Amino acid sequence: MEAAARLLAESNGAAITTRSICDLAGVQAPTLYHHFGDKQGLLDAVVTYGFEQYLRSKRAHVPSADPIDDIAAGWDRHVAFALENPAFYAVMYGQVTPGKRPAAAADAEALLLSLLTRAAGHGRLAVAPEVAASVILAANVGVALALITTPPEQRDLAVADRTRDAVLAYVVRPTSANSNGAEDAVAVSAIALHAALSDDSPAVLQPNELALLKDWLRRLSR
Repeated sequence: MEAAARLLAESNGAAITTRSICDLAGVQAPTLYHHFGDKQGLLDAVVTYGFEQYLRSKRAHVPSADPIDDIAAGWDRHVAFALENPAFYAVMYGQVTPGKRPAAAADAEALLLSLLTRAAGHGRLAVAPEVAASVILAANVGVALALITTPPEQRDLAVADRTRDAVLAYVVRPTSANSNGAEDAVAVSAIALHAALSDDSPAVLQPNELALLKDWLRRLSR
């Protein structure tokens, strides 16, 4: 796997062969097939391993007092990882199977959703955490892929910052001076209560009652 990781990192997006992997690792092809099934199985394992290094740094991050700052910092780390590991990232997000989400990506999404749920609990979100997560992830991945496919001398890294700020302006609750009064207050309160119920469901409610309450809260948050 280390041999494949090295070749992938040095490939600059070019395809790597089973033979080159085996030659660098000093093994025969049957060994590769025994452990990983085929070359794609090995590449999947390598990319997952590489992305796990990124996830480890995210998990080690100590939350600040402001969950929105943490979300912005997570965006920046995502872009930095893509720029530092373009070959890994291109396979992770650029060579995907339609309808199939990579496991490592799902783990990253879960971490993002936990941050957003915390922000919602503080009354900071203007949309539901799940909606915010999908918007942030789509924009974050899109920006990262756009940057790594642009020649280094032509990259405008400020695009990542501008896109981040635009996305956060959409998902974060506006200041009271720019809000729409009672309507915004109801939506934000509904989002916050829904987030709280996701973490700690009250025993006084039956499952069907809780499901109905969450449905009402989702509708109020739109």
